[in-house]
Amino acid sequence: MSDHKKILKDLIVSAILTLVLFLLPSFLGGDQIILFILQLIISLLVMFINRNLFTNGIRSLFSRTPNVDALFSIGVIAAFVYSIVVSVINIIYYKGSTEYIGESEIYFASSALIMTIILVGKFLEELARGRTSSAINDLTDMSPKTAILLVNGLEKEVPIDEVRVDDIFVLKPGMSVPVDGVIESGTSAINESSLTGESMPVDKEPGMSVSASTINLSGYLTCRAVKVGGDTAFSKIVSMVSDASAGKAEISNIADRISFIFIPVVLVIAIITFAVWMSTGVGIGFSISRAVCVLIVSCPCALGLAAPVAIMVGNSVGQKHGILFKTAQSMETTGKTQIVVVDKTGTITTGEPKVTDIISTENDIEHRDLLLSIAYALESKSEHPVAKAICSFAKKRFVPIIETTNFEPIPGKGVKARLFVGGQKRTIFAGSEAFIGQSLLGKSEEDATEYSNEFDSKIQRLVAEGKTPTLFASESGMLGVIAVADEIREGSREAIEALHREDIHVCMVTGDRLSTSETVGAEVGIGPDEVISEVLPEEKAKIVEKLKSTGKVAMIGDGVNDAPALVTADTGIAIGAGTDVAIDAADVVLVQDSLVTAVDAIRLSKETLSVIHQNLFWAFFYNLIGIPLAAGCYYKAFGWLLDPIFCAAAMSISSIFVITNALRLFSFTTTDICYNNDDEDSEISEELLQEDLS
Repeated sequence: MSDHKKILKDLIVSAILTLVLFLLPSFLGGDQIILFILQLIISLLVMFINRNLFTNGIRSLFSRTPNVDALFSIGVIAAFVYSIVVSVINIIYYKGSTEYIGESEIYFASSALIMTIILVGKFLEELARGRTSSAINDLTDMSPKTAILLVNGLEKEVPIDEVRVDDIFVLKPGMSVPVDGVIESGTSAINESSLTGESMPVDKEPGMSVSASTINLSGYLTCRAVKVGGDTAFSKIVSMVSDASAGKAEISNIADRISFIFIPVVLVIAIITFAVWMSTGVGIGFSISRAVCVLIVSCPCALGLAAPVAIMVGNSVGQKHGILFKTAQSMETTGKTQIVVVDKTGTITTGEPKVTDIISTENDIEHRDLLLSIAYALESKSEHPVAKAICSFAKKRFVPIIETTNFEPIPGKGVKARLFVGGQKRTIFAGSEAFIGQSLLGKSEEDATEYSNEFDSKIQRLVAEGKTPTLFASESGMLGVIAVADEIREGSREAIEALHREDIHVCMVTGDRLSTSETVGAEVGIGPDEVISEVLPEEKAKIVEKLKSTGKVAMIGDGVNDAPALVTADTGIAIGAGTDVAIDAADVVLVQDSLVTAVDAIRLSKETLSVIHQNLFWAFFYNLIGIPLAAGCYYKAFGWLLDPIFCAAAMSISSIFVITNALRLFSFTTTDICYNNDDEDSEISEELLQEDLS
């Protein structure tokens, strides 16, 4: 049975027994002897269930590092022992008289309730534990379990751990790459988002490398294994997640730090109280009662609840607004963020390529629609993500369907086909600059960029803006260009501005090329000096580690490649639409696909921390007033004296105050940002097809 399930079982049993303790007096009435015996037995059962509380607390005392468990232990034991003494005296000397109990309250039920409340906190903490191992398991699950090897010209599927360096393996469309290797034959587009985080696939040809756990999108490849097992780039990511998680320092609990001083002081006060009253000749009963009152009134319910209750309410508010804090630690550290490192693809941008520009030889809607029809006729036969983006856009324009014959893909370069255009059959080409130049002019790829001076500057502008242009041409010349790019996610710019208003330094770290990264950064308000591009996953983690020396760092990402940086940061924040690995590796998960929610997470954490500090102040203020009253400091002068029952009541009132103060967090409001709710595709279509794009 897992730890959190065992704690849940103990919690349910403790809660039931505690309820029974509170109900027993109503059922047994005046039969005090049986009541005492049953309460004693049930209380002992609850204490046995919560024995770890006492062992941890007592152990911390002997190790001279008292913690909250020690404070709770002393308070519970004091109330329990006092109740036993009162019960025994009543049974022996007063024959179970109810009048005696009215003067000397017992605390069996209160002791059990305190332990049950503590167990609730333990359960919530344990439930969040183990997220790191879950992230590592998710990473491992992403790795293919088998590989197809070429043995004597025949395909043979083998377990992944049987692949050796220099083995030849096969990649079919849709397969994950089993190990790091080099392409021997074939061409294809490879989705490398699991490593780089970038949504645009990379065209591969013989001599180029492929990495484990990336995905072959289209062609048939044969590759030679160069790194296997733990040497692959993906395996190193798994290792980094594990190492970073294991070395992540735990933030010391505020109450524990306070307890180090508070508990010795309380014990000394209780001893002094007993000694002073004994010296006055009031008797041992009164002296013990005063010392016990000091321990009961000092039972740190308010102190122990100060942080957990606020964090529980903060978590509830966060869930309401799509913010999931995994642990109390993440709730605490998020609000201390001074630097935000944000990923680009899938975080600032949507991670999905879409058409951004259509440039035809004649700048009017008719020629653009014709270019779209030609593009759809060619690209509809391709599985390339850029082709899919173009086809998706063309479908929304309801462009006419053009008959296509003699379709021929040119792997890694483009496609060509015969289309019926302008009343006659024409050969149409689509692809990269080099491919179109070579097709039109018959030049080598190195010289093919001179095919069209008219379009060259426009293409260079598109590339400089971080867009991917696809060129279309016939035998007689250029037809136009359609550009595709990863779009800025709605609200990203507003989120960056909001972070700046919170005096938080923002920088973008991405595996994408510099021109694209700086363009995206400029659009959302991140300056070129704050953009770090063309970095590998392990480099992201190193950058985050370096920034931690200058302040508390939060990393916001969505991909597998972000996982090492997420666990390296003081706070890892995962976009909800991201991979399971990123979500499990992060400390905070944003259910909504918006950076604005990250701003709300930081603000909510700050407000929660403020409530915790207020609660801690009240907990000490209560003790400052309650302990002297419990000790009887004002008894001689004013007759003020707290009986144990009033001490318990005062302890409860302090807890109620702390809880009520925490409930104020429910008034938290999210960052007010106005979004444009118009249909996105309609806006794009209108812009692309009516504005002068030349």
